[in-house]
Amino acid sequence: MLVEYLEMQGFQVKTVGSGERALKEMPHLAPDLLVLDVGLPGIDGFETLRRLRLEHAVPVIMLTARGEEQDRIAGLMAGADDYLPKPFNPMELAARVRAVLKRSSGSSAPSIEESSGFGNLVLHDKRREVRVDGSSVPLTATELRVLEALLQRQGEVLSRAELTEVAVGRPLEPYDRSIDTLVSKLRRKLALAGARGAEIRSLRGHGYVLDVARPDGNGTSGGRG
Repeated sequence: MLVEYLEMQGFQVKTVGSGERALKEMPHLAPDLLVLDVGLPGIDGFETLRRLRLEHAVPVIMLTARGEEQDRIAGLMAGADDYLPKPFNPMELAARVRAVLKRSSGSSAPSIEESSGFGNLVLHDKRREVRVDGSSVPLTATELRVLEALLQRQGEVLSRAELTEVAVGRPLEPYDRSIDTLVSKLRRKLALAGARGAEIRSLRGHGYVLDVARPDGNGTSGGRG
């Protein structure tokens, strides 16, 4: 039913029945977006996504059996770009697909220089890529959008609600800590890559701020949290 509806909406759709099959066929299918159910035979959707992210940056929408916080966090931690709890209206899924495709294309991303440097970190806007000391950092589309927003407004505090809108294109829900998990994962990836000169700080009760170091090593914002 979903295939028929999405095709009526103008999408070309290919289905596979397991996570293993999806991973095997990814190089041949080269999809623009993946709708991934958590409840798959064999390896589940979360494990499929973890393995997928080792080699592919394709946008992913997770379909979960529940809308509970732990499912949203697990999906974001594994690298999902959005999530939709079942049952759902096919119209909403189509809308989410369009929104994620639009965001991942960069058409709604903040306008920044094609290539911007911050310490040893370089963000290539046109290529939608982040490099540290010349090596690519494997960020998901949601992580890249959050980093872009923080870089655009370096030294300025962005609220959790603002960053949630940037990351997944929807309002912050009560008790939703998904954006905190996403920022934590972004920090970890940048630290593991050896990024210097740009530090994401949290300000309790306010949000997050990017402190970009000047050439002399001093931060621009002076924020602490």
